[in-house]
Amino acid sequence: MHPPRASPGTTSTPADGSKSFPPRFLPDHPFSTVILSMVLHKSIESRMSSTSSPPVPALANGDRLTRDKFERRYEAMPHVKKAELIEGTVYMPSPVHANNHGRPHSVIMGWLLTYDAATPGVSSYDNTTVRLDLDTEPQPDALLRIEEACGGQSRISEDDYVEGPPELIVEVAHSSAAYDLHDKKRAYRRNGVQEYVVWQIEEERVDWFVLEEGAYISLSPDENGHVASRVFPGLVLDVGALLDADLSSVLSCVQAQIGGEAHQAFANRLDAR
Repeated sequence: MHPPRASPGTTSTPADGSKSFPPRFLPDHPFSTVILSMVLHKSIESRMSSTSSPPVPALANGDRLTRDKFERRYEAMPHVKKAELIEGTVYMPSPVHANNHGRPHSVIMGWLLTYDAATPGVSSYDNTTVRLDLDTEPQPDALLRIEEACGGQSRISEDDYVEGPPELIVEVAHSSAAYDLHDKKRAYRRNGVQEYVVWQIEEERVDWFVLEEGAYISLSPDENGHVASRVFPGLVLDVGALLDADLSSVLSCVQAQIGGEAHQAFANRLDAR
């Protein structure tokens, strides 16, 4: 005959008078096994996460990195607003000055946006990351591109970056010594950026380069002091007005070309694709 079973939540007293544990706390009780398994699982998970995810190193000016490593470090530093990878080297510009960069940058964006607004199939971008190749990921001051659907040579990636060379890039540089006219210019040429404009603030100079047979050649202003894009018909820059900070004349110059025969033919060609 079996001894009587203890009721749940009660204790049983053996014949020798010693205290026993309630059944739910017995080591071999199924509930105890489940709890022990959960605790061990959490402990193992904690140890694995602490060993498999080391902290991402910070970006530093002059680092030599691949594009994947650059992006991983850049994304881990949301407080950094601008960093570039040029030919495998990290560049982290110093804080932006108002009149020596911020204002000129704004003028360039106004000029490009005027053309953008009147030309379907063309888009302008401000300070946008561009994936050019495995060693180069710049963040140019401004760019103008033909949309991929309209035959452009760049595209917007699934994670919302420009991939491939935009047709035109503009940089505002402090002087001719800036990397915009050296390492960055070489990277743009090598990757097929068709036109590259550099506004050198200290020298009060604008250089407009056009890619021909794999090399950049410099365009000179015409007798009116204007330079016209070869890729974007109607995009004309009044260089003198730009250097004189005459924004009204800069904008009126390009507005005068918009809707003209060359610009209209270009817009129709994009629309037909």
